[in-house]
This record gives sequence, C-alpha cells and structure tokens, in this order.
Amino acid sequence: MPDSPSSSSSSASSSSSPSPMRSVERAFDALSVLENTRHPLRLSEIARRSGLHVATAQRILNVLVDRGWAVKEEPGYVAGPAAVATAHAFLVTNRLSQVALPVLQELAATTGLTSTLYVRVGLARVLISRVEGRNPLRYQLPIGEKLPLHLGAGKTLAAWLSKDELDAYVDSVTPFTRISGERVTADDLRAELRRVKDDGHALSLSERVLGVTAVSAAVHSGDQILGALSVAGPSDDLSPTDHSRVITEVRRAAAAIAARCP
Repeated sequence: MPDSPSSSSSSASSSSSPSPMRSVERAFDALSVLENTRHPLRLSEIARRSGLHVATAQRILNVLVDRGWAVKEEPGYVAGPAAVATAHAFLVTNRLSQVALPVLQELAATTGLTSTLYVRVGLARVLISRVEGRNPLRYQLPIGEKLPLHLGAGKTLAAWLSKDELDAYVDSVTPFTRISGERVTADDLRAELRRVKDDGHALSLSERVLGVTAVSAAVHSGDQILGALSVAGPSDDLSPTDHSRVITEVRRAAAAIAARCP
C-alpha cells in the first residue's frame, strides 16, 4: 500500500533533519572557531570557518550565548566564560596535571628555566601547567594557550602521530619559516621528527620566539603519549655546553611524571 502524503512528508522531514550527534558536532565546530580567534568574529565568518550554513551557525550561536559558551560583542562573537569553568574543572581533576606540578617545580629549580606541560588536542598542543624559572621569560603563556605541533615542544607530540596523521599534518603545515628565518620543507620536518622520536627529546632554537631555547620530551605511559614536558629560557642562559645536562634533566622529569600516572 503506498505511503500517505502525511507519512511521506514525515519521512522526508526525518531524513533531512540532522541527527543529534551531527548537531553536537556542528556546535563543537562553531565553538572551535571561537576558541582559535583573538578578536570578535562576525556570523558570516564563523559560518565560513566552520563550514556551516549561516542560518545553522546563527541557531548554534544563539544556544552557545544562552549557555555562556559564547558572548555577543560588537562587531561579532567571542568565546564565553563557561569555557573558563570547564578548564578549571579539568585542571583540578586531571591526574596528569596534579602529579606533574611538583616535578615541574623541581625541574624549574634545578635548571633555572621555565618548565611547562602540554597535552595534544587534535593537531595542536595546549598548555596545562607552568612553573617559572629563576629568570622568567619576557612573555608568559597563559594556561590553556593553544600552540602548533611543528614548533618547539609540539615536535615531541607530532613525532608520535600515526603515519597517516603525520603525513597529513606535515603536508598541511609545510613549507613554513621559523622565527629565526629558517625555511622548513616537508622532507626537513619529517626527518627532524624521526630524529626526535629516535633521540627521545627535541631541542628548539629560536623556532617560535626569537632568542629562546627549549628542550622537551614526551611523557610516555606504555604506548600512550600523555603529554610533552618542556623547559625554556633565553638562549644566553642556555648555552650549547648546557644542552646535554638539561636534556638529561628533562627526560628524567618526563619519566618521573609517567611513573606517577596510573
């Protein structure tokens, strides 16, 4: 028996409606755009960057504003204060950040350098803990700052991506130029990440900030990479003769954090 017009209409409406999971994904797409910007974005720009229709983006933003995840400011939208509460909940409940803090404090005291801990979020790294050294850097990264994987401590996370993830990521970011002026090709980056994985650490000289040297190592728990531990300071305070000693300290600290994690 053929479907009645009403049942056909209902079926068509059902098939055209997004699934609940797809709606959640779209909301996170819009939220990701807001968390990656430093200034208000217009509705049309949020829709473009998130790949959403303008009407869909508007509906999502209305909900985000209502729940505190977005704020309407002239001339557009910015991330809202609800994100701060969620970040705080993560920091006070996350086992990794809790066990890492005393290790970071000891590492900063031993090396005199600023020690930091990052975790990978997608194809980026996020700072979750920081302890200043004796001579603080002229800039201070805020907790929650998102940074790339192909520079600095990010390389110790990128080195452990799966082959498919690594190939896609390298192709998406190369070629690029470090702040030092060094040009990096896809072959250069792949070779460097292989060395980082083989050596168990990364040494970064004026890659993201001019005149800053950083040493980093991955925090391993079996086959799982929990995060990236790093120390950084003015290159004048971290001469080449100090590199070997600091590398040893960083790797020892990374192992200590891993040993304290379940």
